[in-house]
Amino acid sequence: MSRIPRDKSWDSTRALLSEGYAFIPERCRRYQSDLFETRLMLTKAVCMSGPEAAREFYEPGRFTRRQALPKTALWLLQDQGSVQTLDGEAHDHRKQMFMSLMSPRAIRQLADLMARHWQARIPKWGGMSEVVLHSEVQEILCRAVCEWAGVPLTEDEASRRTQEFAAMVDGAGKVGPRNWRGMALRRRSERWARSIIEGIRSGTVKIPEKAPAHVIALHRNQDGAHLDVKVAAVELINVLRPTVAVARFIVLGALAMHEHPTFASRLRTGDDEDIELFIQEIRRFYPFFPLVAGRVLQDFDWKGYRFEKGAWVLLDIYGTNRDPRTWNEPERFDPDRFRSWDGSAFNFIPQGGGDHYAGHRCAGEWITIELMKQALRLLAREMRYDVPEQDLRIDLAYMPALPESAFRIANVRAAS
Repeated sequence: MSRIPRDKSWDSTRALLSEGYAFIPERCRRYQSDLFETRLMLTKAVCMSGPEAAREFYEPGRFTRRQALPKTALWLLQDQGSVQTLDGEAHDHRKQMFMSLMSPRAIRQLADLMARHWQARIPKWGGMSEVVLHSEVQEILCRAVCEWAGVPLTEDEASRRTQEFAAMVDGAGKVGPRNWRGMALRRRSERWARSIIEGIRSGTVKIPEKAPAHVIALHRNQDGAHLDVKVAAVELINVLRPTVAVARFIVLGALAMHEHPTFASRLRTGDDEDIELFIQEIRRFYPFFPLVAGRVLQDFDWKGYRFEKGAWVLLDIYGTNRDPRTWNEPERFDPDRFRSWDGSAFNFIPQGGGDHYAGHRCAGEWITIELMKQALRLLAREMRYDVPEQDLRIDLAYMPALPESAFRIANVRAAS
């Protein structure tokens, strides 16, 4: 078997944290290879990038997500017992539960709820000197997804739950205080979610039977038993927290409208196709998830390299979405490129690749797209605002990424 390039650093953990999204793609370019070896947290790791790498990574039965993420990141983003930590039939059975929540009608209901909460917010924004869009959209999404899921949420709880979900997302890509804060607030959120699950099962919390929280609370494993209360609470959070995280994509959408006004003008006068093309390019061009990790389940060979059982592998999401073999001038923002995209599940993987039902691709990807559509319609057609001078740079070392100013707007008013 041939050897692959090895990063010269004895351990690359510091480099990963300081370079962030650029860590894998820059080294792949440097070594002129789709894969290289390194050490992260004193552990050997193979990093890979590109559509062929994604196809190998998402080959069914080839990788497991168990023990693939640092415990702190796993706890904030998934936690033990969640669908992402399962394999085989157990994974497929649990994934079917999540996919059952993703009907077009249900997704449309969630988007409509977001729009209603957003429209109710516009008069308040009009009375503010400046609005930090990211924090405002996070609370809008938290209120909307809790209402959609059937989760009771008092006025006082809305900001508390938003704060918890936001801290989980914000702390997952770092070590130190941000991570510690996320873990502390996660504990509080899990206690709350367990009380919801227990209330649904006991009948003290009454919600519609088809509501996502009800479906999760009463879901049964393959052996016919209900999920453990802690696991059910984790899966409920795994519906709510990622929806709040879509605020980042929406803010990046607002940034794209500001930075690319020619394309943004189509959103005001064009049709749904123009919005869809714009959204897909936002998801390709701007940083969201930097990478995904897995452990090899069975030995296999790729590009002359032997991947042995248990090997730790990191797939580059950011670089794959900007791979010049797929995308012409990948550093240029151009929604029209998606008019000729082949629809591959491996060359465009902002929320994972492969099959939604059988693989580990994000079950909420369709929700993300629909929420972004609704948000961009609102920004382009139902309100007007100014973008004051601010720092809109995106630090690629900050994971997950966001403009430095979190995108501030001013002089907000309803469109005439």
